[in-house]
Amino acid sequence: MPGSRPFGTDAQAGRFTSRQLQILRLLTSHRRLTVADLAVRLEVSEESIRRDVRPLSAEGMVRKLHGAVALPEATAEPPMPRRMLENLEGKKRIARAVAEQIEDGESLMIDTGSTTIVVAQELAARQGLLVVTNSTEVGRTLAVVPGNQVFLAGGQLRAEDAAVLGASAVGFVQEFAVRTAILSIGAIDPEHGLMDFQAAEAEFCRAVVGQSARVIVVADHTKFGRRGFRRALGFDEVDLVVTDAPPPADIAARFAEYGVVLLVAGAAADEVG
Repeated sequence: MPGSRPFGTDAQAGRFTSRQLQILRLLTSHRRLTVADLAVRLEVSEESIRRDVRPLSAEGMVRKLHGAVALPEATAEPPMPRRMLENLEGKKRIARAVAEQIEDGESLMIDTGSTTIVVAQELAARQGLLVVTNSTEVGRTLAVVPGNQVFLAGGQLRAEDAAVLGASAVGFVQEFAVRTAILSIGAIDPEHGLMDFQAAEAEFCRAVVGQSARVIVVADHTKFGRRGFRRALGFDEVDLVVTDAPPPADIAARFAEYGVVLLVAGAAADEVG
């Protein structure tokens, strides 16, 4: 629906130039490129590349190096606009697979994240959903569907991704009980479990799990083997992980150990871990 996805690719076209978007997509694939290489690939001068990179660097979406440009270090999640660009096709496959798990009229809790925003777009085809969320983007995507009821957590609104976090948001979700939680995650580490990069997100995630009969985690393959700042969930707290590619063997073994069902979107069949 037009106007309901400010962090998606359509909105990016209004915020950044076409060439800046091309630079971000190239860096998503290559992580680091020289200014000269970018100039050749995009058929412009090196000075044009430097001009394009300056605002991207100012927003923390890229790092300027001596003669090169790179993605930020992975000590934290990148800004939401760049996350919405990363592996978008994989996230769409995940979203379609999750939507198949959800019935009309189901009650849901959905947290904030680039993948859960894409999931919400796919769930717009469902009817009569009861949705509790701390993401204004998820909320307004689903609130416009006739028959849906959407409850948005109150609290501090975070500018970078239009999410509500903090004690008020946690207290709000604890007033509800739902059938299914759909949660994004920042990292999946075989030793520490499912992790986030911010303590407030991990706290909210744990609160949602306590109010949900079934927990679905959506995580594209880039989350495997990463280590976040704060443990959000143990493997024993998750029922289903939906991803776009098989995980490494050590993480697959942990899923198997705790009976987590693994659904690789686009695969011929579910892989049970």
